[in-house]
Amino acid sequence: METGRGTQGILSKEMSSKREEIVELLKTAYWMELETVISYLTNSVNPDGVRAQEIKESLEEDIQEELGHAQQFATRIKELYGVVPGSMEFKAEQSYLQPPEEQVDIVHVIRGVIEAESGAIEHYTRIIEETDQVDPVTQDMVIDILHDEQEHRRLFEGFLREYQAEGLA
Repeated sequence: METGRGTQGILSKEMSSKREEIVELLKTAYWMELETVISYLTNSVNPDGVRAQEIKESLEEDIQEELGHAQQFATRIKELYGVVPGSMEFKAEQSYLQPPEEQVDIVHVIRGVIEAESGAIEHYTRIIEETDQVDPVTQDMVIDILHDEQEHRRLFEGFLREYQAEGLA
């Protein structure tokens, strides 16, 4: 039985240019997730004060989920015949998630998380658009990850509203 290349979808020779474009978007997502793991680890340890505890615990939980997202992106890069990049290609970008000057500045951490999640939501929405009708496997995976990022952002927006209601933000 002969199979035509046209039935291979995103894996076909004809789709190599689009596949490479998707792989590059996935590499960006991979780095975003790994940088978020670093930032969340930092911000799950550094903050001080009674109010910091819930934020720290939430970030501790999110670290494993974000690492899982990075693993999913890495696997999909490989499945699309890409090469998962090594650490020498990493370039940090999350200035908004750097530790605050005062370790009791929990609002700084909350706003940083909201910005990180918003950036992920924006980038993952782009991947979903780029893979529409072209790569349903990647699209489905990213839709699931997008849901997690929206959930994280919503949680931290609630934390910020609480601080704002109490006049602390």
